[in-house]
Amino acid sequence: MKRGLLLISVAALFLLFSLSGVSADTPRSGGTFNFVAPYGGDLVTLDGHQIRRTQDEIIAMQFNRGLYVWDALKKQPVLELANKVDISADGLTYVFDIKQNVKFHNGRKMTVDDIVWSLNRVATLKPSPTGVRHMKGIKGLKDCVDGKADKLAGVTKVDEKTLKIELDQLVDLAYGLYWQTTCVLPKEEVARKDFSSKPVGLGPFKFVKWLKGSEVVLEKNPDYYQPGKPYLDKLVFKIMTEGAARDLAFRAKELDATLVGADQYQHYLKDPDIAPYMIEVAEMYTRHTGFNRKYKPFSDARVRKAWNYAINSDLIIKKFVKGKAVPAIGWLPTSSKSFDPKMAGYPYNLEKAKALMKEAGYEKGFDVKVMAVNNKSYGTGIVQAYLPMLKKIGINVIIEQVEGAVMTEKVYTSNDYQAYMSSFTSGPNDYLVLYRWHSKNPHASGNYFEFNNPQYDALLDKAAVEMDADKKLALLKQAHEIFVDEAPVWFFNYNKAIIAYQPWVHGLRPEAIEHMYQYMENVWVEDSSPRAN
Repeated sequence: MKRGLLLISVAALFLLFSLSGVSADTPRSGGTFNFVAPYGGDLVTLDGHQIRRTQDEIIAMQFNRGLYVWDALKKQPVLELANKVDISADGLTYVFDIKQNVKFHNGRKMTVDDIVWSLNRVATLKPSPTGVRHMKGIKGLKDCVDGKADKLAGVTKVDEKTLKIELDQLVDLAYGLYWQTTCVLPKEEVARKDFSSKPVGLGPFKFVKWLKGSEVVLEKNPDYYQPGKPYLDKLVFKIMTEGAARDLAFRAKELDATLVGADQYQHYLKDPDIAPYMIEVAEMYTRHTGFNRKYKPFSDARVRKAWNYAINSDLIIKKFVKGKAVPAIGWLPTSSKSFDPKMAGYPYNLEKAKALMKEAGYEKGFDVKVMAVNNKSYGTGIVQAYLPMLKKIGINVIIEQVEGAVMTEKVYTSNDYQAYMSSFTSGPNDYLVLYRWHSKNPHASGNYFEFNNPQYDALLDKAAVEMDADKKLALLKQAHEIFVDEAPVWFFNYNKAIIAYQPWVHGLRPEAIEHMYQYMENVWVEDSSPRAN
């Protein structure tokens, strides 16, 4: 009798949940989500057009949007602020039908004028922001960057619903305009002196507060133009650089998701309560040490090559990164179409490194300062690992540990460094990735070691106008080979990124461009979350 009643009760519950629409696959609205900002002790700016660091971008992308966004499932950019786009037969003219239901967080409706103004601002800011290289191909961009024009000739308002963008060379505009650094901002808010710390955007979440060195709090935008989203009421980014601190907070269920560090990776794989709830992805990031050619030893390619040969990258990856990486053969990641697996790269060869140093006149070696943030995967931890290896060829490394803001100023802005250790995004568009090192791309727009090779430039210029996909690919492969042969950096690895999440979390995606570039409007939590309401 009791068994029969139990079966009836279970059946009744099943029917009740079915009728009420409750399902583990049905997004639930509400709750607070605690995430991490793991790449520095604080932020530098939340002005979307001025951002140069991933740390700032992973937060700003939650309250900003541009003409396109990246779709991790489709692995391509998709329209965001436009209903449709018509592209001319020659690929040089884009006509956008702009959405009319988009509002900034101050309540004002977004207009075509806002898009025009935003793109013009990116093009004319000094020093040039990183968004400039993502706008490559837009007619009039060079004149704006050179200070000869105050607006882009190729960006025009046709009418209240229509935007036209004209190109002077063939590029896929979508692959540039999905980046956070080309987002649409409200002119009147940008004019405020405190805009960089109290931003206003038009994305799924609204800015609430930034507690320096501690956290950034965002809240749901009730006027978001995508019906039903975001699901979360509040989104909190905890600024946590140390993997050990993130681990403790995650295990204590104070974090809903966390970026997994090298020290935690192997432990998490063996933990049955965590291992099923991890998303792994091979990121489009290249970890490297960049050389400033103005520092005389690095003006000689033989010295730069010797540095590469002298370091046993495989050993460092195995011992210090705990296998959480893929060895770098060149700049482009293995997932890139232009990556050539036949390239030799710089396998560990101490004798060859010594011979190159002697040939370059540096047999006795030299001292060099390497600037880095406190990070075990792409900062001071890696420099400490390769320091004794370089001593074997006479290079005495002095570690300069700095905060992210200092790195931004010294390396990315003023070119005041000898060498640095970092991790740069590459991206899915090989041409745009390689154009970063074109001599016409200025230092402030990403060419931080001021790479300049006429043959490299010529190949990229040909690739820019080549319509045949196979021929274009061949040109890009040749350019990449030249870049690797010049050894402007020590090629270390491509990151294998892992996000661990709690069992109640849904909607996180494998973001290969940067795993922390999560579009959080897609994320929701079950009512079992301790922050469900």
